[in-house]
Amino acid sequence: MTIIVALFPAVAEPEKPIGRPASMTKPMTIESAETVESVPKAEKLSILEQTEHSLIRWFVDRDLPKYRAKQVLSAIYQRRIDSFSDMTELSKDLRAKLDEQFYIFKTKTAESQQSEDGTEKLLLELPDGGRIECVLLRDGPRRSVCLSSQVGCAMGCVFCASGLDGVDRNLTRGEILEQALKLQRLLEPEERLSHIVMMGMGEPLANLRNVLDALDVARDSEYGLGISPRRITISTVGLPPAIDKLAEAHSPFQLAISLHAPNDELRTRLVPVNKNIGIEAIMAATERYFAVTSRRLTFEYVLLKDINDSPQCAGQLVKLLRRRTAMLNVIPYNPVPGLPYETPSSEAILEFRRILMEGGINVMFRQRKGNDIQAACGQLRRLREREPQIVTLNSHG
Repeated sequence: MTIIVALFPAVAEPEKPIGRPASMTKPMTIESAETVESVPKAEKLSILEQTEHSLIRWFVDRDLPKYRAKQVLSAIYQRRIDSFSDMTELSKDLRAKLDEQFYIFKTKTAESQQSEDGTEKLLLELPDGGRIECVLLRDGPRRSVCLSSQVGCAMGCVFCASGLDGVDRNLTRGEILEQALKLQRLLEPEERLSHIVMMGMGEPLANLRNVLDALDVARDSEYGLGISPRRITISTVGLPPAIDKLAEAHSPFQLAISLHAPNDELRTRLVPVNKNIGIEAIMAATERYFAVTSRRLTFEYVLLKDINDSPQCAGQLVKLLRRRTAMLNVIPYNPVPGLPYETPSSEAILEFRRILMEGGINVMFRQRKGNDIQAACGQLRRLREREPQIVTLNSHG
């Protein structure tokens, strides 16, 4: 694996992260993320990795009408067809050729769970053995999906299950899209996906190219999922160079910053990659992003009992976010087995909320969903990978 020098200058060693071994706190830059080993090539090609242009070329090279490409793509993304044999608008011979050259889905559903609140979670196994999670959230008429961008995560957030074992590799554009399609198949025929949040396993901005490629298909109304870009959110711990790239590209998507602390000392303990960045640099990047896109930013704040839920933290948040065109989402912690963090008391949550609102902050306290099915990203994967394996021994004689 190629070693890339980090983008950010070295700084003095901060206080050790809370509850996280030092070996799990190495930051991953955008460049280093793109050198992570890719998936072994399969004999067939993934149809989900094909752009409209590349698929049109495939048809034209075989003296077939190029409009067939859009027929195939719309059948997959809009009509939820998962087998070429079911594309009856195509000739039998063409369906056979497609099946010989391509596959649609590559993952196996290792486990699925459904919460009492309607939340559904899939644990998907990739051909190389990696496992990722994705979640379908039902909230009134909204049908949102939370997708992963990497196998694991290198950001090292101490309270998150996704990064407990580090990062294995980036997901391809097709692997990101496959999560959405598999969750889409859980819907009733009359239902459709309305929102996407890139808030599952991994750091989306460390896999920026593949994430944007996948989201371009998700927002395409001609053959893709047809989801408005205003209903698509990319969540990040805050990588200023990648935020600047989004701004330069005039990204149409919403941007959410996982803040989790109002000062650098505490944030570096909770989000170790912050030691190479700093809140000031993140805020400056978000200001540049807003200046170019005019899109209101969202700041995410996971509330941890006796760590970042104090009135002092709330007051510092007010000073940090006041006069910014932003929304603050506060999420009471969803406990992870094996980690020492807890959900704050109702009294602490109410006091935190009171200080923010009196300070003029545009704030929303998000309801936790899927508590009974390990719906927080990385929980189910970690739980299953640590279960004892049953080994059958063949007796001789």
